[in-house]
Amino acid sequence: MKNKILFAFFLILLSGIVFAQDIKLPDLKGYKKTTEYPVYLPDNLWDYINGAADTYLAYGFVDLHIAEYKKGKNVIKLEIYKQSDHTMAFGIYSTERSPSFRFQQLGSQGYMTADGSTNFFKANYYVKIRTYSKDENTLKSAESLASSVSDMLVGSTEMPSALSLFPQTGKKTNEETYINESVLGHKFLNNAFKANYESGNDVFSVFIIDNNTSEETRKTVEAYLTATGSGAMDSETGKYMLKDGYNGTIFLAWKEKRIVIISGLSKDQSEIADRFTSEILR
Repeated sequence: MKNKILFAFFLILLSGIVFAQDIKLPDLKGYKKTTEYPVYLPDNLWDYINGAADTYLAYGFVDLHIAEYKKGKNVIKLEIYKQSDHTMAFGIYSTERSPSFRFQQLGSQGYMTADGSTNFFKANYYVKIRTYSKDENTLKSAESLASSVSDMLVGSTEMPSALSLFPQTGKKTNEETYINESVLGHKFLNNAFKANYESGNDVFSVFIIDNNTSEETRKTVEAYLTATGSGAMDSETGKYMLKDGYNGTIFLAWKEKRIVIISGLSKDQSEIADRFTSEILR
């Protein structure tokens, strides 16, 4: 019996090792590839990125593979973060993205920064490539590596489907994010896609939360109403204007499994809020 237990434990351990090492890091022509880093897992990610590990873990971090490519004094570093799913990969990617970056067609979406970094996400992977070299050939090699990694990774290149729910009029380009925990600072609000809008002098944000069941939606709405002292929920579908002590005026609407929250508008702008919530919940 003892031997059977030990054998089962060995199989579990072996499957974990295989799962953590299922990526073959590509070669780069003219460069020496080194893979001296360990495969980082949730229990030791802090050893590599210290305090930033908490954010990656919040977005379902699974493992991290690292390689360095060296040619003389020029070094290109590759990091492939595996997250639990496509939405989580977009989420961690979106926390480090800025609309000012130079966007490229890599994976689902990617960009280059002025300091020589190239980041993109595809399926449940978030890829980061960087070099401190300003040499033009090295920068081109980094771009080539990014393309190779994108082709190598298996999975969809689509953006999260929930992003298509946001109205296009006034939406700020490449500012959409996914917030996995504590939306607007509330522990009972989770798993929200967010888009920023500009209409005249008004800048506001729209959040979309899709729950698994209508009952889950109802409980979330009730929690928000209770937290803001707004009274009891009076229907299965409704719209409220809340006074949130953390976020000022909040417009809240829901239907079936979906919740829409709008922040940044004043209480006399309910017409704008109603237009957005009606379009999303139709």
